[in-house]
Amino acid sequence: MVKACAYHEEKGVFHVNYDEKVTGRVISELRREKGVTQEVLSGLAGVARSHLAMIESGTVQANVDTLWRISEALGLRLSELIRMVEDRMK
Repeated sequence: MVKACAYHEEKGVFHVNYDEKVTGRVISELRREKGVTQEVLSGLAGVARSHLAMIESGTVQANVDTLWRISEALGLRLSELIRMVEDRMK
C-alpha cells in the first residue's frame, strides 16, 4: 500500500512526505459515496471542476484552503479528511 504521509525528523525538524494520489483517491471515493458529480462538488467547494479533477487524479497537490473547502462541501471537517488519508497509510 502506498503511504499518503510519512513523517520523519531531520535535524530537529519534522518533515512530511505527502502522496497527493492517496488524498485524491479518498476525495474521489467520498464524492462518489455521496452520489455527487465533480461539477456539483467543485461548485460547492468553490474550485474549478478541472482543478478538482486534477486533485482527484493526484496530478496536483491541493493546498490547505482547497482541502478545507472540499472537506466542508463533503460535510466533513478537514481533520476528518486528513484522518481518512492517514488511515490509508496503515
